[in-house]
Amino acid sequence: MTALQRLADTIAARKSADPESSWTAKLLAKGPEKCAEKFGEEAVEAIIEAVKGDRAKLTAEAADVIYHLLVMLAARDVTLADVEAELARREGTSGIAEKAAR
Repeated sequence: MTALQRLADTIAARKSADPESSWTAKLLAKGPEKCAEKFGEEAVEAIIEAVKGDRAKLTAEAADVIYHLLVMLAARDVTLADVEAELARREGTSGIAEKAAR
């Protein structure tokens, strides 16, 4: 099992946790909109670090982005497996062709 899958499993388990004892549960209790807002904030922070060129800070912000993406997905009952299945479906297809098919 990968670290990403372990993280996704932990987030799923926190959906039923006490928001007073878990940051993830607290985020999820605020609803999908707040989870999406937090994901957006973290994405902007990652963009800023990418522009600055600080590899270590970008790595840390990217980890935050992935965590908050998984929380946002969990808030809408979309699993990592769902996303992996979509990526597998697109595998071997040109990005240009895939975008045109949407």
